[in-house]
Amino acid sequence: MTLPTTPCSVVWSRGHAYVREGALGRPRWVGVDDCGRPQSLTDADLHRRGWTRTRETAERR
Repeated sequence: MTLPTTPCSVVWSRGHAYVREGALGRPRWVGVDDCGRPQSLTDADLHRRGWTRTRETAERR
């Protein structure tokens, strides 16, 4: 499955939501880590961690 490319798209990874930001230049996925700190991930980071479009599936991983 390929990651969405539309700005403001949402995906889930390891129980956290990540929002697509930056349509031009270097797009990133922005969310928070387990301690609530801001976290910015690349497409490659999300592929390594695993991701899904729904929260329920993400929590089971």
